[in-house]
Amino acid sequence: MVQGQPVVPRRSKTRLVYLAERGPRWRPPNNWISNFGGSAWTWDEATGQYYYHAYLAEQPDLNWRNPNVQAVMHEALRFWLRRGVDGFRVDVMWHLIKDAAFRDNPTNPSWTRNDPEIDRLLQTYSTDQPEVHEVIAGMRQVLEEFENRVLIGEIYLPVERLVAYYGKNLTGAHLPFNFQILNTAWTALHIAELIEKYETALPDGGWPNWVLSNHGRPRIAARVGPEQARVAAMLLLTLRGTPTLYYGDELGTGHVDVAPHLIRDPWAKSEPGHGVGRDPARTPMQWDASAFAGFSTHEPWLPLTPDYEARNVVAMTHDKTSILFLVRSLLHYRREHETLSQGEWRLLSRESDVLAYERRNGDNRIFVVLNFTADPRVWSAPASTTASVAISTLGDRRGEPVGSTLYLRANEGLLLEPA
Repeated sequence: MVQGQPVVPRRSKTRLVYLAERGPRWRPPNNWISNFGGSAWTWDEATGQYYYHAYLAEQPDLNWRNPNVQAVMHEALRFWLRRGVDGFRVDVMWHLIKDAAFRDNPTNPSWTRNDPEIDRLLQTYSTDQPEVHEVIAGMRQVLEEFENRVLIGEIYLPVERLVAYYGKNLTGAHLPFNFQILNTAWTALHIAELIEKYETALPDGGWPNWVLSNHGRPRIAARVGPEQARVAAMLLLTLRGTPTLYYGDELGTGHVDVAPHLIRDPWAKSEPGHGVGRDPARTPMQWDASAFAGFSTHEPWLPLTPDYEARNVVAMTHDKTSILFLVRSLLHYRREHETLSQGEWRLLSRESDVLAYERRNGDNRIFVVLNFTADPRVWSAPASTTASVAISTLGDRRGEPVGSTLYLRANEGLLLEPA
């Protein structure tokens, strides 16, 4: 996105001459900030214009208001769709269109010098503009030319604004990424409130989706601990909608210390000390116990976990107590039971640090009971309920009968099949 010479405000004749001598680089078109800090505008000598980049200067934004740009990008989509790709994840989808008048963003009154610079302004005019939905609808129309393709949007917005990206009459993204768990306190109460709020906000026919971790935030085990990471896996794979599992979460990969001289993230380099580094969430996948964990024949750009010889796919595959075995068991169960893949969701309990819900598909029911604490808990099942344990996050108890009172161990989640 480029912008011509900025309008010079009225000044004295002397000042105007001074500005004319300095040229149009006197200041950028507005106060917008790059997500790696500093102005989001860079002067281009060849064109005599500023260009906008929401991120690095090496990543200029396209002007999606230009119909020729849209036409070329649609052809780029078709190029890959003809080659059989299943769909696209559109990075920072809510950034695609900016304010037509390039108005200054307002200041953020809660910002402090301890916060990253991007938070100094509220991105009122540089993101989430009404016209963006027309652009997304155009992408969706291209995907509709092909069978069984999906359009996913990366969108960090509150629920009420996020769901607008399903589009009018569901003509937008199939799955506007739901990152709400990444910013929600890890308690039964808060997670239950989030699920209810999200389910209520979904448009008619809108298909839900859930994300635990991604490349820009700490992995789930780093946020809630390795024990609760198992509970999180059961939550993700038993909620209604499409689950997105970030690589390494199935191994319980947590925080990885990255020494200062190994930092690769441009944001961390530009704003050191602000805790914005994303490298710990981007460490290599650990396949086996060989050198460099089977990820590479050379030392990778980021370090492995200290316990990679035990925390890897080969070592954990046949260990029935491992988180990897748990994730695979949940995925298999989900494929085999339409109650999980298609059924409705109903809250049963969120008290005493226990989140319990029912998945129902016709007469078929499944109960999920999750202990969000490091202490044992007791859950009272619905009246006249008899069930058995199908899966425990701790890898045992399979087939154990359950009556009206269920005893949960510390950090335990259970998937129950009613008799």
